[in-house]
Amino acid sequence: MDTINPMELSPYRVFSRTDWAKLRADTPMTLSAEEVQELQAYNDRIDLAEVEEIYLPLARLVSMYVEAAQALHATTNRFLGRDDGQIPFVIGIAGSVAVGKSTTARLLQALLARWPTSPTVDLVPTDGFLFPNAVLEAEGLMERKGFPESYDLKSLLAFLHDVKAGVRNVEAPVYSHLTYDVVQGETITVDRPDILILEGLNVLQTSKLSRESVGIPFVSDFFDFAIYIEADEAVLHRWYLERFMRLKGTRFHDPRSYFHKYAEISEDEALAFANRLWNRINLVNLRENIRPTRPRADLILSKNADHHIETVALRKI
Repeated sequence: MDTINPMELSPYRVFSRTDWAKLRADTPMTLSAEEVQELQAYNDRIDLAEVEEIYLPLARLVSMYVEAAQALHATTNRFLGRDDGQIPFVIGIAGSVAVGKSTTARLLQALLARWPTSPTVDLVPTDGFLFPNAVLEAEGLMERKGFPESYDLKSLLAFLHDVKAGVRNVEAPVYSHLTYDVVQGETITVDRPDILILEGLNVLQTSKLSRESVGIPFVSDFFDFAIYIEADEAVLHRWYLERFMRLKGTRFHDPRSYFHKYAEISEDEALAFANRLWNRINLVNLRENIRPTRPRADLILSKNADHHIETVALRKI
């Protein structure tokens, strides 16, 4: 029997960093080195070269997708003889804890907002749609925080439905990484942006369908473009530990911090605790829920141990 080469069946076209960088064309750099540093998330590392070689070509591609989607929507409106107004272009960004989703989301938001067409670009992390700690504790789900069942999926789907329907002033809840909980009474308002970026662990997750299903959508059904960020498990593990130890020496000292009691323990004790969190929660979530959604992405950014993106895989059109 003939063997099948998986690469021949891959739906992706893979670019080296050098080849991807060429696709920037004449796109100008609109961010300074200082602005790039301000946009990077805690314990992530990125420089101007990374933005020029990876994120400018990505912003150029996404802007083309946005223009094409807007043109298609206008054509559909003409066919239907109606005017629904402009529908926001929604970008989903998924990946493991500590992989750098927030940095990618912030950079993409900043670059797209400075595009010549001056689009409005909003960013919403899905952390705000986690159930409050009181609910998770009552349901015995605190150790499943970040798993699909720990999110208020009904509210998240309602939020995306309203955004896509062009509803004005749609509100999303806010999450505090300091208190490790949803902030009661605080929201992000999304008012018919040109582009919405939704960033979170499981945004590409599919629901478990049953014969009784009546067409409940997935979160990703509202996406126009989906990005997955990845790195080797061992690398993610190291980044997670590094971040935890940096937080131990900084934010954990704030009395409001959920992890305040770990600020004064020894480094060995802190590392042991962080390792338990990784192996018991984050690694399980990555293997069971996050990484299996990788094939659903339109574009995959693969990072090396130095946080640099080595390859870009773009779904074939």
